[in-house]
Amino acid sequence: MKRYGLVPLVLLSCAGAVSAQEIQPRMGDPLPGLTAIERALFDEGREEFMRILPVAEGLGPIMNDTSCSTCHGIPRVGGAGSKRVFRFGQAASGGNPFNPLANLGGSLLQASSTMVECQEVVPPRANVLARRVTPNVSGDGLVEAINGRSIRAREFQPPPGVSGRAHMVSTFEDPPLARPRVGRFGWKAQLASLLSFSADASLNEMGLTNRFITQENAPNGNLALLAFCDTVPDPEDHAGVGGRHAIDRQTNFQRLSAPPPQTPRAGMTGALVFNDVGCDSCHTPTFVTGASPIAVLANKTIHPYSDFLLHDVGTTLGDGIVQGYATETELKTPPLWGLRHRADIGLLHDGRATGGTPQQNLRDAILAHDGEAAASRDEFIALSPTEQDQLFAFLLSLGRPEFDSDGDHDVDAVDWFFLESDGHFTGPLGDFSPDHPAAVADFDQDGDFDLADFAVYQRANTGDDAAALADGAEAFIDLGPPER
Repeated sequence: MKRYGLVPLVLLSCAGAVSAQEIQPRMGDPLPGLTAIERALFDEGREEFMRILPVAEGLGPIMNDTSCSTCHGIPRVGGAGSKRVFRFGQAASGGNPFNPLANLGGSLLQASSTMVECQEVVPPRANVLARRVTPNVSGDGLVEAINGRSIRAREFQPPPGVSGRAHMVSTFEDPPLARPRVGRFGWKAQLASLLSFSADASLNEMGLTNRFITQENAPNGNLALLAFCDTVPDPEDHAGVGGRHAIDRQTNFQRLSAPPPQTPRAGMTGALVFNDVGCDSCHTPTFVTGASPIAVLANKTIHPYSDFLLHDVGTTLGDGIVQGYATETELKTPPLWGLRHRADIGLLHDGRATGGTPQQNLRDAILAHDGEAAASRDEFIALSPTEQDQLFAFLLSLGRPEFDSDGDHDVDAVDWFFLESDGHFTGPLGDFSPDHPAAVADFDQDGDFDLADFAVYQRANTGDDAAALADGAEAFIDLGPPER
């Protein structure tokens, strides 16, 4: 008896059924549809994002890390990070407002230094110490392209029970008297543009002065120590090829990067549970971007699961830090796209929901919600165990690549092993819903995992075995019953 192997002509004929829908890009990939010039800018920016900054080119003298990707690198460049940074200050007391202790190096602690003499410490006067984790930046160009009026519409006409507000901030690149913009980046929405984000992070996280911020941070505010440890004239970021500075290249990578995938793309029962308990009141599922000179960013429907507004989350969840107009108990609604990989390493602004399975971390994060989110938290508690599991499954679809059956954020032979060994390759006679584990491989979402889907799996495969699969290696698949 002869077993069916991989027949390229058959696969090509089946592939036409799903050709209208493309494989979703993964974390760190470029947006689909970039022009050749835009793709070159993305590649240049990605290289800059990953580059280790030498001391001779401006690293330090105080910093938190040596490149963008060392913090934004999980599961791939442009993702989140497990590293925590710290902010400190002096709590409001006796009629005095929160003091960021700027004269002592606050409110951000730079935990590393190029010289031991300039190592920063948390000053004794600080009685507020907050941890922050690094969010992912993939898809942020689409977030930047959302018209501020669309965000403020949720402020002026909020859903029942919430009262978020936009954080209106100035950008480095705008003229001094320009109207403030709607903040949307950072845990307090304290930054409104990706260029401002890049300039701010380059200085505060790597010590790289630039054309917008030309003065170094002094170690705990000590200018004499700064003069001793800082050996590179400011500003340290200089124009390179095409007149672009490092902060421009970093910005191009972020602006032109694709958003995290979502698999299945729609139809999970947990999405209904998400809405029923009111999570969507703040974690707004959908926005449409506005006009943009970059065609792939303009008028696009996106699913970030955030309203980008500040909300009062209470004293238990609030970080105690004031930034701009954001108070001690206010945080921006974090976007949930890309949540799957963050659930592995830690959730919430300080990463406190960590150490368990992704489902346990999700549960801990939801239970920590307070303030305006308390009602949704209580609705979650009242759910049945089955409904809670459905909600977790939906949340873990946010950031999951198609065909990633083992949840390690890539597609290789291991994924095929699980799909095949668990009997998920059904052929056209399958009948499973988006809630079924096999739905990760149901590319065309027609209720089965068949040859049409498998043809796409071959293209999605990024492992060393991809060529073997394409050549028809029977070690990886048994496509059907024996010939008679």
